[in-house]
Amino acid sequence: MHVLTTVRALRLPDWRLFSGAVYQTVWNHQTGRPPAYGLKDFDIGFFDPDTSWDAEDVFIKRVAAAFDEPFRSTVEVRNQARVHLWFEDRFGEPYAALRGTDEALGRFVCPAFAVGVRLEDDDTISVAAPFGLDDVFDMVLRPNPNRPEAGGWARATTSAQGRWPECRVIT
Repeated sequence: MHVLTTVRALRLPDWRLFSGAVYQTVWNHQTGRPPAYGLKDFDIGFFDPDTSWDAEDVFIKRVAAAFDEPFRSTVEVRNQARVHLWFEDRFGEPYAALRGTDEALGRFVCPAFAVGVRLEDDDTISVAAPFGLDDVFDMVLRPNPNRPEAGGWARATTSAQGRWPECRVIT
């Protein structure tokens, strides 16, 4: 909630907290582990049509300045409008430009990772989950049906099972 309330106050355009900070928190609750067990970072996606590095860096610095440690070192902010500029070089797969932050969720490695949340102005939490929530609550890792098995699939599933041996991998 600290991350959600802090980022909400910053008014980033079209933002979501997603990936590990969401599904890993659910898995910790389900398995009786401490809330922060296994969490490496808090991924924040936002969407600004200015795809320059300088524009993204302004947001990154603004978010970092809003947090004290240990959050400052673990909150990672990325403009989803820029992902297509660097994704193929980093991951070896083509990546078409996105039209918004929620669209990015449909391209995540597996459905369980593809959940984003945002704390709204009325204190409700909105959830974006293009594949639904069953895999998150069932602790299932399966390839995203809309893309070929990602190059990082084995690494991602091995890492998840190492921390949450209760999760099942279905290929």
